[in-house]
Amino acid sequence: MTAQEAQWLNQIIAGEDLHVLFQPIVDANQKAIYGYEALIRGPKTSPLHSPLRLFDVATQAGLLVELDILCRRMAIQRFAELELPGLLFLNVMPLTIVERDFREGLTLGFIRDSGLPPERVVIELTEHVPIHDYELMRQAVAHYRDMGFQVALDDLGAGHSSLRHWSELRPDFVKLDRHFISGIDQEPAKREFLRSILDVARSLDCQLIAEGVETAAEHLCLWELDRGLALLQGFYFSRPSQQPPLQLDMVLPAASQLKCSAGRTARSIVRTIDAVASDCSVPFVLERFRQHPHLHCVAVVDNVKPLGVVRRSAFLTLFANPYSHALYAKRCVLDVTDTRMLMADADTPLETLSQQLTDSRDIEQEDFVIVTAEGDYLGMGNIVDLLREITAIQVRQARHANPLTGLPGNILINETLTDYLAAEVGFAAAYIDLDNFKAFNDAYGYARGDHVIISLSRLLQAQAESAGGFIGHIGGDDFMMLLPLAHWEGVCQQILRSFELMAPGFYEERDRQQSGIHIENRQGDVSFFPFVSVSIAVKPITDTQHCRALDISSQLSDLKHQAKKIPGNSLFVERRGCCVGPESHR
Repeated sequence: MTAQEAQWLNQIIAGEDLHVLFQPIVDANQKAIYGYEALIRGPKTSPLHSPLRLFDVATQAGLLVELDILCRRMAIQRFAELELPGLLFLNVMPLTIVERDFREGLTLGFIRDSGLPPERVVIELTEHVPIHDYELMRQAVAHYRDMGFQVALDDLGAGHSSLRHWSELRPDFVKLDRHFISGIDQEPAKREFLRSILDVARSLDCQLIAEGVETAAEHLCLWELDRGLALLQGFYFSRPSQQPPLQLDMVLPAASQLKCSAGRTARSIVRTIDAVASDCSVPFVLERFRQHPHLHCVAVVDNVKPLGVVRRSAFLTLFANPYSHALYAKRCVLDVTDTRMLMADADTPLETLSQQLTDSRDIEQEDFVIVTAEGDYLGMGNIVDLLREITAIQVRQARHANPLTGLPGNILINETLTDYLAAEVGFAAAYIDLDNFKAFNDAYGYARGDHVIISLSRLLQAQAESAGGFIGHIGGDDFMMLLPLAHWEGVCQQILRSFELMAPGFYEERDRQQSGIHIENRQGDVSFFPFVSVSIAVKPITDTQHCRALDISSQLSDLKHQAKKIPGNSLFVERRGCCVGPESHR
């Protein structure tokens, strides 16, 4: 700590010269912002702009508690002023809790002054010094919970004994250090570690938050890894900002039509079963169950709006004793209706419906109600039909998937392309191919070559999913993407930038230093081949009525050769039936 830094610190605290930023925490399942972490920056013109340096100097100057309390008060005030939705994750030093806040109730006072309820505040314990008195810390955490706050543990896997903190303090949330998220799509060891941590979190009834999500590939990997990991945070969604977004402006994998269901919806499994009116009698329903022994469940409606269901097993149990008929003879069906039912929109994708059934643990799941977009009764669905349909789709897709990447193969690509054309909505078709890949295979072998293809496929899948598009694997190192017209250019440019950064990592150090490899052919001549790169040929399609799937595939194959003439990572676009020239990434 220099004398100038000490002076700056005193001026910052005295003048409350701090900037409060907020970074969203995303709920991937709900496709919404779950809350915001409040972050602090010093004045931009000072040497203490960085929060790390700011708090390090405060620690050395003995002013950590004062600075921490000031940051907390300003963050609460600003969160309330901006009227941000969801929870406020408030960074708090454990030292502050045990020294002042535990005794004086400072945070609760700040909350009351702002008008926020304590239930919307999460105390996020952030370490700068180790915890020595766990008994006192447990008392402080219990004190916060008694006031209505929730508690989070920051940076699991970093800092001082964070696993012990988890065990001793039993927080409501644990934030996983960004080290374990960075590059998780390419590091199996990190994925296995995260699976283990998820098991621990479930056993302790604790929610895990993945910090440091920066790429679409990381996001997709976390989504595929486990549906239990729903809370995510990182630059991929939004950078810290003084005016953070109030809602997401991107399509999450949870929101896209998941490929498992292949576009099939609840409408495909609806059973046309007549509902009963809400004013009909119990004997009427009893007689219907007797006449139809295979009828398991009946919906009860009022002007075609479902109110509940009558389930056969529970209903017939009511008539187990000889007095039941007299007891229910004049009663209305509403008296025996179960209002706890699952209702599904007919246009709900089958995979989404399956997830809803899995999540509704307190409701009998065998039968459910299917309604129109307006909420009118359409029919009944049965879980056996749902599982049969999903299984048939999965078997068919597995049969036609590329064995290396698991992505849809040529048959499914052509079918999907045909579906896009039939929808009569414009889209962009893109052909992706690797350059200098054969030379890489010759130098490093097919196993390393397969690793390059798999890495590219994950990148393409993440980008296609994030835009709500489709990705298929034609074969070898060739892929096809179908993307919305509004997003195709940004997606393609991101692919080119990302692969340019990835490519050197496929090579050994000696080849990285020379930016490529030297290959000797059968005649003994040596040629130099630069790093593998990506060529993308794109055909935007606005007139879907006069296009055929096979014609588009053929035209893209021709365009690919134009793209490959451009050195390095490149994009070649054909617009309105004619080539307007190359658009190189470089």
